[in-house]
Amino acid sequence: MMDHSRSRPSVLLFLLVCLLSADSSWSQRTRPPSIAAAPVLVPAPAPALAPAPALAPAPAPGPSPESQCNGIYISYVIEKRERIYPITRNPADQPYSFRATATVLNHGTADLVSWTLLVPFRHDELLVSIDGGVLANGSASALPYNTTIDANVTAFSGYPNTDLKTPIETANDLTQIQAKISLVGTLFGSPPPAVPLPDFLDLGDPSYSCEPLPGFNGSGSVDRCCLRDPNYVPIPANITGYLDRRSGDLTIAYDVLQSFESNYLALVTIENHNPIGRLDHWYLSWEWARGEFISSMRGAYPTVVDSSDCIFGKQGQYYKDFDFTKVLSCKQNPVISDLTPWQYNDTNLGRIPHCCRNGSLLPTEMDQEQSISAFQIQVYKMMPDLNRSVLFPPVNWNISGSGLNPDYKCGQPIRVSPAQFPDPSGLDSESLALASWQVVCNITRPRGTSPKCCVSFSAFYNDSVVPCNTCACGCSTSNRARACNAIAPAMLLPPEALLVPFDNRTEKTLAWAEIKHYNVPSLMPCADNCGVSVNWHIVTNYEKGWSARVTLFNWREDQFADWFVAAKMEKAYPGFQQMYSFNGTKMGNDTIFMVGMPGLNYLNGETNGTRDGDPRVPGKQQSVISFTKKLTPGIDILAGDGFPSKVYFNGEECSMPDTIPTSWAFRTSRPRIFTALVSFCLLLLSSP
Repeated sequence: MMDHSRSRPSVLLFLLVCLLSADSSWSQRTRPPSIAAAPVLVPAPAPALAPAPALAPAPAPGPSPESQCNGIYISYVIEKRERIYPITRNPADQPYSFRATATVLNHGTADLVSWTLLVPFRHDELLVSIDGGVLANGSASALPYNTTIDANVTAFSGYPNTDLKTPIETANDLTQIQAKISLVGTLFGSPPPAVPLPDFLDLGDPSYSCEPLPGFNGSGSVDRCCLRDPNYVPIPANITGYLDRRSGDLTIAYDVLQSFESNYLALVTIENHNPIGRLDHWYLSWEWARGEFISSMRGAYPTVVDSSDCIFGKQGQYYKDFDFTKVLSCKQNPVISDLTPWQYNDTNLGRIPHCCRNGSLLPTEMDQEQSISAFQIQVYKMMPDLNRSVLFPPVNWNISGSGLNPDYKCGQPIRVSPAQFPDPSGLDSESLALASWQVVCNITRPRGTSPKCCVSFSAFYNDSVVPCNTCACGCSTSNRARACNAIAPAMLLPPEALLVPFDNRTEKTLAWAEIKHYNVPSLMPCADNCGVSVNWHIVTNYEKGWSARVTLFNWREDQFADWFVAAKMEKAYPGFQQMYSFNGTKMGNDTIFMVGMPGLNYLNGETNGTRDGDPRVPGKQQSVISFTKKLTPGIDILAGDGFPSKVYFNGEECSMPDTIPTSWAFRTSRPRIFTALVSFCLLLLSSP
């Protein structure tokens, strides 16, 4: 029998040793080893491995397109496009918003002065925002801008970077050699994956020729490199280093006369150069692109005097102690009008040469002095332009008249050589402007617009008058409400019908058609809707000469002062002799210029008849004009050589008739010839 009492201590001892051993092992796992006692571990040598294959190096980035151009680099990049409402079923009518960037970068050796970028948009783009440039035609003040108005291309000019210097003279400073135009707008059609890009880009500079960059087009961008054309014959450079002044129908000069740190004094001069162009009661507008505002003016005045935009804007935050109650205009797009003649001697508003003419700009053919208008403005600047040498002109100029005048389209201002003025001291010397810019405006007829005057023809050898064309000056909604025919040819009239308004001609027209056996359409033609009409009537035709009568009719309520008419006579021009109630002169280009003599230079407006119920009476002026046949052998008056091909009233080109009166001799001879032929045939039939 085993003695269990002796074995207990040994068992207990064994258990104690196991517990101490386990505790020591646990403590070594859980306690961080002492740094001093930490053993130095020597890693065992790794087994030899086969060398890893060498990785192919990453391809180097390809050259950028601008780095491949040693001239003027231009590009157009579409950055974003997304479909917008309304959602349409026809993909061609679906609108998309887009963002694009156009770049002009000078990598050449010559400065690019007054650059223009030409972009032929072809997806009916509407430009909503333009940053870094302006539209070269000055229409950006009316955003959104419809690019379909431009017949071929839309032109952009730089602002404020109008000139781009070379990398050589700027050490490749991009702020001086590059311009970026950011565009935001809407386009139609061209759903993805197609990219709505222009077909090409070009510089509006005949001395450069632009070509595509191979391998850099068709992937969301259009890139071109423009190099100097070696065959281009440059215009001799101006010794001043600035561009020469350009010619146009109307020019506007912006000359800085005095400059201070925060403001400057400028003279604005408008000159009419078109011999048959004019403006009545002109209104001039522009856009301040750098936060400027007009403090004071002399010689003209804003149509709205308002300083609230300054008080509540950044101008008021900067000029905290400035008295804005005397500021004339803080509008970004101010509209300026001329003063009246009796304000010329006002010491605060007038006393500026060529000012205060009630906004009349006459052609030089009438009055050289009256073809110029001028005024002064005091302009305050904003940061960062507070330096007397930092000067920027306003952009997006527009000018229009309130009368029956042509439409003008203006370009952007270009820096020109400083203007010269007679020294104010009266000495035989000239003073120069500190800086000068020029804006060129030309007469244009925007797409969809109608003439404002029309011409009718008549002659002694025909009883009827060929009136103005149907809707010659446009068809209004009132015409459609009266259910008239806008495409039917105008009906021939009796001569007395020219003296009454169109609304009172119906009875006379129908009676005349019945007498003359003319066809009457089921729906009568619409009116011509012209405020002024000109009747050209052939009065006489004899062996050595002939004569005509020119009659002006004013169907408007306002009158025309110092009116003029210009008639182009290709075949009869050399034979012009004289006029009797008008002053008529030859002005070249087969054109005869006519103005009223003193006392007859006002064309009154339409007035009421003598009795109640009588038709209104138009204002009227007329004169006879005589011609000789000595200098125009072979002229055929009966065939229509005595009628003008074009007629202008106050610079506006009038609508011309589609037909001319025919000779009664030819018309009445036809029945006689027919009767003779019938008699001859009957004679042949009756003979055996």
